[in-house]
Amino acid sequence: MSANEDQEMELEALRSIYEGDESFRELSPVSFQYRIGENGDPKAFLIEISWTETYPQTPPILSMNAFFNNTISPAVKQSILAKLQEAVEANLGTAMTYTLFEYAKDNKEQFMENHNPINSATSINNIISIETPNTAASSKKKDKKEQLSKAQKRKLADKTDHKGELPRGWNWVDVVKLSKTGSKDDE
Repeated sequence: MSANEDQEMELEALRSIYEGDESFRELSPVSFQYRIGENGDPKAFLIEISWTETYPQTPPILSMNAFFNNTISPAVKQSILAKLQEAVEANLGTAMTYTLFEYAKDNKEQFMENHNPINSATSINNIISIETPNTAASSKKKDKKEQLSKAQKRKLADKTDHKGELPRGWNWVDVVKLSKTGSKDDE
């Protein structure tokens, strides 16, 4: 098979394997990112793999230059890339993007054993500022669905106590009224 056919088959496989995985991101049909570790994990890192024209006969381009990796020291990045490069050489000639991502996931703790976050205060602020618009957008959507008129709000406030809960017995049937109506029918 030609390199292009191999790439098309691997691309299709990656899309089906990582469908719905928030850690995986397809930047282009020949460039992929995968976050190793959970969001907020100080030992999480992002690997970017870009295929060359003759991939998988030639090695892909591995990168850890993403902004997400700013807290990782250059020495740790080089160490991770060196270990991944060894895996590349072992798998040369075969589709290896999935293999490399899984290898990184399996060896995350070993890769990050010498990791000490750099400028952690700056990175936390950046992460928060990046996540805030997303949460704000989702809360706006929720607000639009739950908007009530003034009259509806007043009715709700009249029915509920200060905690927003309905009072005990709000749906109980008035026994006295029932007994009175029952006795009228009997007469």
